[in-house]
Amino acid sequence: MKYIIIGLGNYGYVLAEELASRGHEVIGADIDEARVDSIKDKIATAFILDATDELALSSLPLENVDAVIVAIGENFGASIRVVALLKQLKVKHIYARAIDEIHKSVLNAFDLDGVLSPEEDAARRLVELWEFGTHMETFRINENYYVVKFATPQNFIGYFVNELKLQEEFNLKLIAIQREKTVKNVIGINHTEHYLLDNIGEEEKVFEGDELVCFGKYKDFRDFWKACKI
Repeated sequence: MKYIIIGLGNYGYVLAEELASRGHEVIGADIDEARVDSIKDKIATAFILDATDELALSSLPLENVDAVIVAIGENFGASIRVVALLKQLKVKHIYARAIDEIHKSVLNAFDLDGVLSPEEDAARRLVELWEFGTHMETFRINENYYVVKFATPQNFIGYFVNELKLQEEFNLKLIAIQREKTVKNVIGINHTEHYLLDNIGEEEKVFEGDELVCFGKYKDFRDFWKACKI
């Protein structure tokens, strides 16, 4: 896929680099020459331009990309103006970064494809690490319900799924197990791959290295992890 990223600060830089490393065509734009120079060899094309200028912005191939991401954060006025210009230029798919609730509320008024809140997401992940003491991947359904993937607690290993009693004791629904397996590649070297068990019978046993994927309320996940630590 093909993307334009406007704003190549820390967030925009990492986003551009990650997309390019996964095989996507990325065009970057920033008013700062040093930022453009630092990434120009890692992405398809990088432009030094002031995206708040309509003429400069319209020089980008806006009609020939899958999405435009406005990664400007700290300069509130520039962020809003660029989004407004993109809407005026009838760009179909726009995402924009927000740094606080006011910024997010204004961006939401433009009816964008998505408003990105990296600082909020990073803060939430840090709280989860401190609160649960382990790495977790979370998908927030609404303010109460989450889908969470986490490493199996040590005291669960070796038990059958029906013995965990996640639903009965913690109101958590187990929806999948991600499991590791060791395979040989084409030159005979062992490496680890992951596969998902999404049709789990009650007699399925939990093994070392498994990650559980559960659905439930945040407070129930918290109660579950407190119980695991006892």
